[in-house]
Amino acid sequence: MKKVLSLLAATSAVAIAAPALAQENPAFTGPRIEALVGYDSVRPGSSQDIDNADDLDQSLDDIAYGVGAGYDFAWGGAVVGVEGEYLWSEAKSDYDLAAIRTFGVSNVDAGEDLYIGLRAGFLATPQTLIYAKGGYTNASFDVLATDNVTDTRSDIDLDGWRIGAGVEYAMTPNVFVKGEYRYSNYGEGEFEGPSGTESDRFDIDADRHQVMLGLGYRF
Repeated sequence: MKKVLSLLAATSAVAIAAPALAQENPAFTGPRIEALVGYDSVRPGSSQDIDNADDLDQSLDDIAYGVGAGYDFAWGGAVVGVEGEYLWSEAKSDYDLAAIRTFGVSNVDAGEDLYIGLRAGFLATPQTLIYAKGGYTNASFDVLATDNVTDTRSDIDLDGWRIGAGVEYAMTPNVFVKGEYRYSNYGEGEFEGPSGTESDRFDIDADRHQVMLGLGYRF
């Protein structure tokens, strides 16, 4: 979280110091909603990587999609806002469960991806916003283990932080497109078993990389 706050503070300073391209640009002011789609990749963090002779694929990779909403304030060439997102990821492991004879190896599906945070940036042109972002993120993973007789399904809930950067272009005062890269790190987790029992919070190290495109409308 310290990294998030430091990034936002630095970005805000740059934004305030940027030359005023407009006294208040309506293209980057007020509430907004957006549709998001892009590439999603989740893998163990640097402290959890597995060295294996079989070159086991440790990452979950696929498309992610969802919606976002936010509210922006523009002063001259600076823009600061709050935002939230709900995404669904299709990323999952590709093990062949038909070959599994004992518990201990599972298929993992990355499901919900939630985010709430702040963003700050500056106007490179009257229609182009360059920004950085950061905040809290939560992810849910569905885990399926089987011995070809009994399936055991459970959920893992992870909490962490996210930082990112992007470019937003206002095609009209109301319609915009954006491209964004974001990195997330999850440091705490909770396990929920088939019976609904929950484990104690535990430490974890998982990384997430996403490249997203968005199409939005500003009211």
